[in-house]
Amino acid sequence: MRTSFRTLLAAVAITSATLSLAAAPTSTRTWHVAPEPLRGLPPDVQLRTISEAAAKVEPGDRVVIHGGVYRESVTVEASGTVERPIRFEAAPGEAVVVSGADVIREWTREPGGRDVFSAPWPHRFIAWDPSGTHPGDDYHRMIGRCEQVFIGGYPHLQTLGREGLGRGTFYVDPEAKRLYVCPRDDTDLTKSPPLVEASSRQELWRSKGAYTHLRGVRFRYAANMAQHGAAIFEGDQGLVEDCIFEAMNSSGATFAAPNLTVRRCAFRGNGQLGFGAAGAHNLLFTECEVSGNNVKGFNRGWEAGGDKLTLCRGAVLEKSRFVANRGCGVWFDIGNEQSVVRNCLIADNEDAGVFYEISYGLHAHDNVIVGNGFRDTPGAWGAGAGIALSSSPGCLIERNLIVGNREGFSFREQGRTTPTIDDPAERPVWNHDERIRRNVLALNRDAQVRGWFDQDDGRHWPAALQQPGEKAKGGPSGPSLETLKIAFEGNFYDARPWQPLFVWGVDWKRHIAFASLEDVRSALGFEREGRAGEFRVADLLARDFRTPADGPAREMGCYPQGDVPGVRLGILPAR
Repeated sequence: MRTSFRTLLAAVAITSATLSLAAAPTSTRTWHVAPEPLRGLPPDVQLRTISEAAAKVEPGDRVVIHGGVYRESVTVEASGTVERPIRFEAAPGEAVVVSGADVIREWTREPGGRDVFSAPWPHRFIAWDPSGTHPGDDYHRMIGRCEQVFIGGYPHLQTLGREGLGRGTFYVDPEAKRLYVCPRDDTDLTKSPPLVEASSRQELWRSKGAYTHLRGVRFRYAANMAQHGAAIFEGDQGLVEDCIFEAMNSSGATFAAPNLTVRRCAFRGNGQLGFGAAGAHNLLFTECEVSGNNVKGFNRGWEAGGDKLTLCRGAVLEKSRFVANRGCGVWFDIGNEQSVVRNCLIADNEDAGVFYEISYGLHAHDNVIVGNGFRDTPGAWGAGAGIALSSSPGCLIERNLIVGNREGFSFREQGRTTPTIDDPAERPVWNHDERIRRNVLALNRDAQVRGWFDQDDGRHWPAALQQPGEKAKGGPSGPSLETLKIAFEGNFYDARPWQPLFVWGVDWKRHIAFASLEDVRSALGFEREGRAGEFRVADLLARDFRTPADGPAREMGCYPQGDVPGVRLGILPAR
């Protein structure tokens, strides 16, 4: 039977439409979260808590969170897809806070004539240690606790006994299950109390599923213990944007999945760390701020400061500011591989700006690193430089401005081992195959370059300078500076007469201070093309690092490429 051309066209159109409908994704939903009803919205799309939305979302769904303080712990189990991620985001222009603290309103005045008030306190955060601390040593007896109290948004200090209560303090009695507070002023909490908040949740957010996006939320006041982030991201291909993690008892966030992107976030004023990362391969951390962390004073040799990354491969920290942390600004520790730190401002951290420890293959380039390392932290020898490589081979350090730190660049060597990402067995690791090239090392107080090699085999000396005892310990074919393959190439130095150029060796063993590049070349074989002179910039204190077009540092290629947040780079106009 002959079919007309028009009939064929109609059949094709119907078939195409059917195929299109079959290929189209299922419909996505937009959920709205708000504590109070929102006018103009159907009731079936509005939820009262973020957790309710997290329990309902499916691939492609969008959760719009409206302004308010959400006192809850949210877990997202569902996964999105690359084409249809699950999105949680603050409503435009609205302030969304996820808090780990609850409001306490029912207070009892305690007898004794002091302004001490108490309320029930059922929480116990660290049950395995009798002192309720982590770690359980005496140094952390109070620091390692989890409780926090805020009155009117201001933190109060904790004491370990009722007898220590005074204005601006609080005490938790775990046996009586009561919280005692002495306000900073003469406020009577039983009458018209101000907003009194006490941290009661250890975890505020956990993304378990892949392809989950989070944007525009402020997290604060978690009662998290040391080494545990208040927000945990463990779903592959996650995205965290424009969020703030602040005033946590311990760490602001933990990144524990591959292929995460963290963009335009702030990590500030947290008790131990801005953030931690473990197994976060290919992490992209960009345009963020990490500032003022370790406010509780955790042990800096253990874990404290801006951040700490462990066993991460290919992590990139870029275009960010690591500023005024009480510890190291950027800390990689244990088995990291092929890490990148680029185009960052790393400034005024109390210990090292970048501390790369028992890890492999750092590429630190085009950063401005200034004002770090002046704390004199006990035991932190070799960790007070702008960049410090501690038993970490295969690194490339180039085009950084390393200016006005305690030390400019340092090695730290003491005989270390580490597991790797692919093998948990411990194996020796040491500094070797390092290239430090085309950096500016200027005006650093104790040395522009420091070699803190605490090794008896004399490995940091050229074979010709090794002493008999060192050669005996190293053996007939033992290590030497030549076998370590450490290269300083084409760097520019500005050391004033009271600022050493190179100091090689630890203070408590043989060490030599070199006052000129000629001496460095002759003794150590470094810097055949390096130069020394005055590093002229527009205004160092204002962090205006514009330099003359014909300045030697720029001519040598010792100048960052690209922009760095918080500083001014470029060419200084001729007068």
